[in-house]
Amino acid sequence: MSIYAKLSQLGITLPPVAAPAAAYVPFVQTGNLVFLSGHLAKKDGKVWVGQFGKNMTAEEGKAAARAVAIDLMGTLHAAVGDLNRVTRIVKLMSLVNSTGDFTEQHLVTNGASELLGEIFGPVGAHARSAFGVAQIPLGACVEIEMIAELA
Repeated sequence: MSIYAKLSQLGITLPPVAAPAAAYVPFVQTGNLVFLSGHLAKKDGKVWVGQFGKNMTAEEGKAAARAVAIDLMGTLHAAVGDLNRVTRIVKLMSLVNSTGDFTEQHLVTNGASELLGEIFGPVGAHARSAFGVAQIPLGACVEIEMIAELA
């Protein structure tokens, strides 16, 4: 089944690439690798603001990270023209806006990892880092960047 058929089956429509909010580009390709800049979690078209351990739960975080993965796939599609060209999701780096005592950043990030695995199958299995940070731009609860390999 193609990547687009899987997305359709799950009722997922890929968003267009968001305009950068600062001095960077949304993606850079070098050789067969595509590096996607960090994407902030959004809910209802606005930055999903919150801090884990203060006013958000890990379950809410999984939903936020899943939403980021959808945005990342939209940017990846714009970068490469066809998601079926992806031979591997290489790595995710996840920043989770957390209090000092919140320790479930890995569970929050699973929202993105699990969706990428569901969409890309074995190609979606990736290396990953999940960090708790004191703040993310605009107060976002999660920011994730991605590296993908192309055929």
